[in-house]
Amino acid sequence: MALSDLPRPPRATANPAPVRPSNSLRRTSSIDVAWPDGPEAPRLMLGRARDVRTDSSGRCEVLAEGGFRLHMTEDKTITEIAADPSRASVATLVGERGGGHLRMVLRERCPELIAQGDPLYLALDDISGTSLVSAFAWSQWYPDWAETLRARMGGEEMDRMMESRIDVCWGLQEGNSGVRREGPPHSVADADAGELVNPADPSGWHAFHDGDGPGFRRARRIDVTHDAGGGALRIDSMFQDSAKLREGGRVAIHEYLLRATCDAETLEILTLEPEARILPFSECPGAVHNTQRLLGKRLDEIRGEVLALLRGPAGCTHLNDALRALADVPALARDLQEPT
Repeated sequence: MALSDLPRPPRATANPAPVRPSNSLRRTSSIDVAWPDGPEAPRLMLGRARDVRTDSSGRCEVLAEGGFRLHMTEDKTITEIAADPSRASVATLVGERGGGHLRMVLRERCPELIAQGDPLYLALDDISGTSLVSAFAWSQWYPDWAETLRARMGGEEMDRMMESRIDVCWGLQEGNSGVRREGPPHSVADADAGELVNPADPSGWHAFHDGDGPGFRRARRIDVTHDAGGGALRIDSMFQDSAKLREGGRVAIHEYLLRATCDAETLEILTLEPEARILPFSECPGAVHNTQRLLGKRLDEIRGEVLALLRGPAGCTHLNDALRALADVPALARDLQEPT
């Protein structure tokens, strides 16, 4: 198919977040990225995560919070990191680089966060993906950013980078628009990100960091409730990557909704309903179909199952992250009030 014949990728946000359901647990997380000293200087990442329980009357109670502050060099090496509340295991990440390898390091060095179901782990797990895509923010601030990057890298290095992306995920399979030298036929940056916070539910999200200059944000929300009979857990989650615009507002490049149910006792996944809301390339939405391979798997084992069943071109990097985040649901369910 010629590039000019490709359909437009999805470009409609689902924001703002829904009002928190009664008798629910909501986990939200975010990483805000800034470059206080310019694009070639270390980037600053501020991660935050929070769990809120909402009772039958709509009253909310914060059950847990966590955050981190880190500096990362242009080659994605972590030079400083501190967690709040302080965690000695998190401090050992200094010297590590962002990317998939960092997730393995996290599993090895921070097992207590996984065992405790700590919301901080979700934010830390997102350092890898955020480090890879956050430089997109500069393209929204300086129109010649892409050309400057090409000039700095040189033609051969740019070619190697493009080749390294092939088959990384469903949308970047060989021959697809995202890995052709001429580029995709549609802009990857024309989708309004909307507002995460619902005016009718201002307590539905934790506070974000909004500094001056270019900025990037990765945000997640997971709502967990019991079904009417109490035999299943219902999950409504979202994920979005967005960047600040110089003229105000934000543009999104990735956004998924993901709804699921699982057996409350066995944690067997009963249904999975991913919805692509904003994606960069026309081919990207096709990745949703392979998620049905996870039906019947246990939710507390989903991180490993995603890696085994949806690796590379079998899955979408960002949808896989949304699926992996559901491993937090069993911990959230422990704090849910029993259905009446």
